[in-house]
Amino acid sequence: MNKNYRDFLIRNWQEKDRYLAAEIIKTVLLEYGLPWQPESADLDVLEIEKCYLEKGGEFWVIEQNNMLVGTAAYYPISRGNKAVEIRKMYLLPNVRKQGLGQYLLEELEQEIISQGFKEIWIETASILKEAVILYEKNGYLPASGVETKRCDLVYCKVIK
Repeated sequence: MNKNYRDFLIRNWQEKDRYLAAEIIKTVLLEYGLPWQPESADLDVLEIEKCYLEKGGEFWVIEQNNMLVGTAAYYPISRGNKAVEIRKMYLLPNVRKQGLGQYLLEELEQEIISQGFKEIWIETASILKEAVILYEKNGYLPASGVETKRCDLVYCKVIK
């Protein structure tokens, strides 16, 4: 997968991206006062092959001027009906407010729909206000059953 949005390149994760992608996620979490948890909630970032690719999911990285500036991913989950969870959608501060988050969410949704999934779940933390606004304005409805300790919100969108 290679897509362009403005001067950004969105592409499939490669092994060489492992620690750079992890560093982006860690940076954004710490910016918001959330813990980086490589032994639990963030272990999937260090084990992309096992946690995403082998399960039928995808992990994307976003480049600008040959530097990684963001991540976005999804994988199938057992809760819900033929469902996936969008995960690890993080953008560094200098690339926010350019429509990239909206574009990424739309691209993730299109890919998920093309794979025949029926529900999209997202867990987040209320302190990530921009993310909460993005999900709510795109039709994600509050749900229950938060599974990640640092998160306090869960959303679901049923694909029609």
